[in-house]
Amino acid sequence: MDQHNATVSQISAKVREFHDAKTPFRIYHGSTLSTRDSARQRNQIVDVSTLNHVLKFNKNKKTVLVEPNVPMDALVSATMAEGLLPQIVMELPNITVGGGFAGTSGESSSFRYGLFDCTIKSIEIVLGNGDVIIASPEDPKTRDLFWYCAGSCGSLGVITLLEMQLIEAKQYVELTYISVSSVQESIDVLQEAENDPSVDYIDGILYAMDRGVIMIGRLTNTSIPGKIQTFDKATDPWFYMHAEDVLKQTIGEKAPYKESIPTAAYLFRYDRGVFWSGLRAFNYFVTPFNRVTRWLLNPYMYTRTMIHALHRSGMAKQVIIQDLAIPYSKSEEFIRYTDERTGLWPLWLCPVKPGPKGHRSFSLGAKIGKEMLLDVGIWGMGPNDSRQFIKLNRDFEAKVEEVGGLKCLYAHAYYTEAEFWNIYDEEGYNRLRRKYHAESLPSVYDKVRVDLKGMAGEHQSIETPEGWGEWACRNFWDTWPLGGLYGVASATKGMLIESDFLLK
Repeated sequence: MDQHNATVSQISAKVREFHDAKTPFRIYHGSTLSTRDSARQRNQIVDVSTLNHVLKFNKNKKTVLVEPNVPMDALVSATMAEGLLPQIVMELPNITVGGGFAGTSGESSSFRYGLFDCTIKSIEIVLGNGDVIIASPEDPKTRDLFWYCAGSCGSLGVITLLEMQLIEAKQYVELTYISVSSVQESIDVLQEAENDPSVDYIDGILYAMDRGVIMIGRLTNTSIPGKIQTFDKATDPWFYMHAEDVLKQTIGEKAPYKESIPTAAYLFRYDRGVFWSGLRAFNYFVTPFNRVTRWLLNPYMYTRTMIHALHRSGMAKQVIIQDLAIPYSKSEEFIRYTDERTGLWPLWLCPVKPGPKGHRSFSLGAKIGKEMLLDVGIWGMGPNDSRQFIKLNRDFEAKVEEVGGLKCLYAHAYYTEAEFWNIYDEEGYNRLRRKYHAESLPSVYDKVRVDLKGMAGEHQSIETPEGWGEWACRNFWDTWPLGGLYGVASATKGMLIESDFLLK
């Protein structure tokens, strides 16, 4: 803890310096999994990139102290070495503990535990004036700060340490695949599994309106003989394709298919191919998509590399990457709407409990109740035209609002400021910004918003004549396959120096 405390003291001094000089600043983590662009400036950052250690376990209480830049794969490795496991592990290995807390994160155990922030017991945070305090949902004095830090994108202070609740680890996840032929059948299977106390993990994939699979996982120390499956080697199948193969093989069978997956391989089963986003890369480069090409290009198919390439290529501005939480009663209507507007398949399904009694993170907005929500993951290419792309995303946001749902803020938000604060608690949030001296940090809206190019609102940017430099840049990124090749070259360099996007 000595090194941690020394680092926090340095961060505190830097924040106090910015506060006294009334200088706005941003937090630099060293890497990102967000699809949003970075707006940092070197002389106006607080560098927390070295806060990447798992520090201290309490095995009696099943808790651990973790610094915010610890990625999920390092966290799982450290906790399993102690016979423990996080209650929620985000499915992509480079999502960090701090990112999961400050963003809106859940996974296939969220039906039981809620969002990732529900598994955090306390945080150490450097306030906007440099003071260092501990905030906890159990402390009446800091409860509001803790809840509003959860999901507000690091806009209330610099989080430097998190205390996390753990559970007992087991060697395998026994996964049961259940085929479904409609959205309503999917919901029926999900709800039945949610009420089964032996179930630890639930998620699903819809390949079409009338074809999908729900996957139910149970932690166990025994494996099914001859049915151990992994997904982390170059010769392994991508998980979503494996699930579809199981679906095809078991249609008409009375007994559902079961197999054993080593626990870490299950938790990061979507890493290779980043769910099914890797398929878009093959399509972009007009490359055959088969077992041989997937094996040859396997080093490029992991999350860390693909996210790096996505940002460097400039294609993050053309890709729909949204997780949208929808009430069960409106799920079929919303999924049908998604199909009609985009035709994008597959879709990911993940039930999420908003949180335990009394828990109210900022990211839940002001209108979400306590009913289970269905996270619908939509990932694919959108329109090339920027205005059409903005309109499509705004239409999605309006539809989510219409059905009483909520979107995750790790991605771009296309709301006007008035629309955004109609969803979230502006008064309570700004009160805490003032109370804890956080106004030198960008607000959560400033962090998630995009330029709507005059398509909505009264204060959007006014288009100015395009200079030759802007023209040349735009034509470079818009000319196939220049942007993609640049992204791949940058990602290759990143692999060679083992860096995440933004690390340097």
